[in-house]
Amino acid sequence: DSLSLADAFTTLSAGEKRFVSQIQGRTYANIFGLVERFINAKVLELSHDHWFGDQVALEALVRFSDEELKHQALFRRIDAMIGDVLPGGYRFDIDPNDVARAVLGKSTWAVLGLTLDIELFTQLHYRQSIAPDAELSELFKDVFLYHWREESQHAILDELEWARDDAGLTAEQRDRGVDELIELVAAVDGILKIQAKADATYFAATCGRDVGEAEAPMVEAAFLKAYRWQYINSGVQHPQFSKVLSSLITEKQGQRIQAALAALQ
Repeated sequence: DSLSLADAFTTLSAGEKRFVSQIQGRTYANIFGLVERFINAKVLELSHDHWFGDQVALEALVRFSDEELKHQALFRRIDAMIGDVLPGGYRFDIDPNDVARAVLGKSTWAVLGLTLDIELFTQLHYRQSIAPDAELSELFKDVFLYHWREESQHAILDELEWARDDAGLTAEQRDRGVDELIELVAAVDGILKIQAKADATYFAATCGRDVGEAEAPMVEAAFLKAYRWQYINSGVQHPQFSKVLSSLITEKQGQRIQAALAALQ
């Protein structure tokens, strides 16, 4: 409930909140499959810098890539398994390749910032919400236990590569990277708005009762609030993300980032 923000769905019964959690669980798998597409491509690109240099770093990034490919396959299987038992009509129409192409058009500095944010919030989600919840599906918990173990290593590599990239930038390039990181977060929010609307529409069509005109926007707003927490705010509020980011940017740059995030609460 702390991950799905069940309490935000104030008009729903306990059973309907459980259904909302299941819808969000399917979207969770799809969102991770989506972001791991661009993360894997960026990791393979970064590995080029180590081809004829640090072979330990090269091995680490190759292993990172291999695990992200495995995760994509894993989440496709989860989506199919959930689809076998939930009512028909669920939609996730966001193309991972289109998203990856758009993200990879930004600077490495910005992409690594977004990637670290993502891989740190997986840590927080598992430790704070998934592991302690005795009512969750045992299979779902097992999947995210192993996902958490591998992502904890990926986050370390993200941090190392982000610092390495940052060391080679001019002040102007870094400032542009800050702007691009803000643009990427805004793009993620755009994806979340689309999926919140889709999931709210699916809920209304399959929950077994009429969701009226007054209630429907409240359900959609609760989905969006939950998704903003899951995929943006839980990461940027992570202490390690704040520590790493603040070590790379100026106070004014930090204020620009905070102003952008304030609009997504």
